[in-house]
Amino acid sequence: MKRLVVVVLILAAATVRAQKPAPPLALNGGDQLMYIGTYAGTIQIFDEATEARVADIKLQTGIPRALTLSQSRTKFYVMDSTNEKMEIVDIPTRTTLSTFTLSEGNKKVRIRGFQVDPLERFLILLTRSATKQIDRYEIGDIAMQFYDLAQKKITRTIPWPRGEEREFVNIRFSPDGKLLYFFGDDVLILETTNFTEVDTWPLSRPIEPGLGRVNFGSVDDFNEDPGFFTGLFTTQDPIQNRRIMNIGRVNLVAKTIDLTPIGPAEGVSFAMSADRKRAYGLVQGGGSVQAPIGRFEFWAFDVAQRKLLNRTPFDGRPRMALRVSSNGKLLYVYQAGATIDVYDAASFKKLRTIEMNADQTTTLYILPRK
Repeated sequence: MKRLVVVVLILAAATVRAQKPAPPLALNGGDQLMYIGTYAGTIQIFDEATEARVADIKLQTGIPRALTLSQSRTKFYVMDSTNEKMEIVDIPTRTTLSTFTLSEGNKKVRIRGFQVDPLERFLILLTRSATKQIDRYEIGDIAMQFYDLAQKKITRTIPWPRGEEREFVNIRFSPDGKLLYFFGDDVLILETTNFTEVDTWPLSRPIEPGLGRVNFGSVDDFNEDPGFFTGLFTTQDPIQNRRIMNIGRVNLVAKTIDLTPIGPAEGVSFAMSADRKRAYGLVQGGGSVQAPIGRFEFWAFDVAQRKLLNRTPFDGRPRMALRVSSNGKLLYVYQAGATIDVYDAASFKKLRTIEMNADQTTTLYILPRK
């Protein structure tokens, strides 16, 4: 009997030890949580300090195709892999608040893109329908639709600005949700009550004589103030046809871009640290002259001084995305697989790999613990 009690106590002690959280790593990314969608139909959550998976959020709509974070950073708006279903997830409680689809019967409605009102009153959905008839499919016009989150339904179709229907749109809200910026050759500015045009930002005109128009490249607003985004922008010399890379910061409300040239334009991604002092990019070879197949580089930028600090070759992967850790000490290289590679942001040395149990499908977010 005593022997049995001792065995039980040993097993209980082992269980307690197994349940203790893993100790923080010597060089870790901070004390926040990492969220990423997977083919398992979940949002997996990792502890930055230990890089251990601490929880999953099981999605009711299946495999996520895209996660969009609300301006309050308390909700994920999730579009599923079929582009037919939306799900709203409460981050603090890790629960689903609601789901919806616009498809019904023999009519399927695909959501090709969406934007969340900063005050979370409504969504703007870019949709196209396909209705199955006996002998054919009837394809509907592409439309911008207003989904009322309180009423949980489409309440109207938004007219195309200037009557110009588009297959894809790039739109952003002002921080107070009163204005909608509709990016094209120029930026059309609409009020969000009746969606009428109230102003235009003529981006097609050079901001300086002889400079050429500004083209948006990779930008990052995750660590920015609402209404701002920082990134890499391209201008082209109209005389010599030289494409110049610039670090720039956009102020939507003031309708300004502050640009600093840093060198010839190349295909570089852009991810900024939380303190906005540093940013990092990836060059991943795609077969062009500037980025031949097999060329992989880390780029480091001084955001405050607006300059390129260095370029470092490394062994990359076929498809990559980049996120800076919450404390700025690590870089997370992810996408195209079930692993996240962890690099030292100072030396670009690969430290280790975070193993997942399913391939990734969405952007990686890093958020404070709630």
